[in-house]
Amino acid sequence: MKASSYTCFIVSIFVLFSISSAASYDPVDFDAFLQCLPQHSDHTVSIAGAILTPNNASFQSTYQLRANNLRILLSATSRPVAIITALHPSHAQAAVICAKRHGFQLRIRSGGHDYEGLSYISDVPFVILDMFNLKSIDIDMKTETAWVQAGATTGELYYSIAQKSDVHGFPSGVCTTLGIGGHFSGGGYGFLMRKYGLSIDNVIDAQLIDANGRILDRKSMGEDVFWAIRGGGTTSFGIILSWRIKLVRVPPRVTIFTVQRTLEQGATELAYRWQQVAPKLPKDLFIRLQLVPINNGGNNKTVTVSFIGHFLGQADGLLRLMNVRFPELGLTRNDCSEMSWVESALNWAGFPNGTSIDVLLNRVQVDRVFYKTQSDYYKAVIPKQGLETLWQVLMDIEDIFVQFNPYGGRMEEISESETAFAHRRGNLFKAQYGIQWSESDGGINATGRYVEMSRRLYNVMAPYASSNPREAFFNYRDLDVGSNESGETDFEVAKEYGAKYFRNNLMRLASVKAKIDPENFFKNEQSIPPLPTPPSH
Repeated sequence: MKASSYTCFIVSIFVLFSISSAASYDPVDFDAFLQCLPQHSDHTVSIAGAILTPNNASFQSTYQLRANNLRILLSATSRPVAIITALHPSHAQAAVICAKRHGFQLRIRSGGHDYEGLSYISDVPFVILDMFNLKSIDIDMKTETAWVQAGATTGELYYSIAQKSDVHGFPSGVCTTLGIGGHFSGGGYGFLMRKYGLSIDNVIDAQLIDANGRILDRKSMGEDVFWAIRGGGTTSFGIILSWRIKLVRVPPRVTIFTVQRTLEQGATELAYRWQQVAPKLPKDLFIRLQLVPINNGGNNKTVTVSFIGHFLGQADGLLRLMNVRFPELGLTRNDCSEMSWVESALNWAGFPNGTSIDVLLNRVQVDRVFYKTQSDYYKAVIPKQGLETLWQVLMDIEDIFVQFNPYGGRMEEISESETAFAHRRGNLFKAQYGIQWSESDGGINATGRYVEMSRRLYNVMAPYASSNPREAFFNYRDLDVGSNESGETDFEVAKEYGAKYFRNNLMRLASVKAKIDPENFFKNEQSIPPLPTPPSH
């Protein structure tokens, strides 16, 4: 497979199927829920057209359309009792009020990229609130800010910025079909991370629906809640309606490059050197390491190591910098391409050079795969022996890839307690391990085999990754790091996964949860529970 195919897990596969029935529920409660919705929504925009039940012809296609992991979609044991495709903020408010009143769990979906599908599956009776239609983007160039609704995609945001300015951008994800609502709430990172930090580091206000159906802004929700929803995942605290962001400055021309080396071409030495260099480079330069096993037939296997770079400047300046800081890579002028910032976003998303930026307006990821993803943080250089072990496991598994994303720069300057996102100073790089397969590889029936291969790689890297706890990236959702049942949130279990995702911020997050959602209405398998009240003596 080509390395670019791993950007958003894109390969050509689409599956139609009959989804399973909903979990058992009382039809009387469901009828009362349906009757409740119009009573609590704005009558100028009818909610009737936003309510989909299994009796609607478009129910199944809507459910599938933004469920991006076929491993989850095809193994789901139950379906929602309804999907509310909100057309107005009051529809989302009504969904909260009525689901809470009539005993249905609420799952919130923007882009459908939750790696474990927690935005569209549950084992208890549930309703999906689909935010995809709430997608307005209002840019104010005088203040260099924008209000972006939760259902807008990263691609739409990049396109909208480019329509207004060629010297502004925003630090968020490489994949262009990510829903802004969920992507920002877990941190949101991309190739501007070392220069400007995460998406949440550039969020200055938000609109949040709480468990009582109220719309709160930064002032009315308070600084503790505003802190929590930036990196702690909003779905533990409420429903994000929109974010107000501060645009960032970029030069009119940026430079991208990709240099590939195989093991036979000295990739081990270069990967070892990259770990020492990439986190310490100037903020304007981001170099991702991507590792892909290659089978050339028989026992002729190797690993291709790609150095994928983005420089906020022109090629001449990049070459001077690389000749001093990383001459071993041998970067040449022919490796480099200059383009606008928005064109570079297309390139990172895997589109060929010259592709029209109109492709950023494609909102749905149609081509999907079965996949399992895990993550790690590295605070020390992986020794050459560790890299050689990694190469061997990659060649054994084959259908897998690894990405190392460098830290340093702005990420080194922000305290781990400034937002709920705690993985800051002291990290050299973050790793993503992704294994994917298709119907031709066995489809849903091959899930067990492929997941075990993913776990094998994860276990092999344990001696080199962070420890106590072994940290994980919340937006690379992984139930292997711990999970509750769909309808429960046991605090001791939550401490297990919460420490890995949020480090020392977990207890503050639980305290915020106790204030804004003490009844724990907003919950899923990896949500943050309210901090328990100490027993009185």
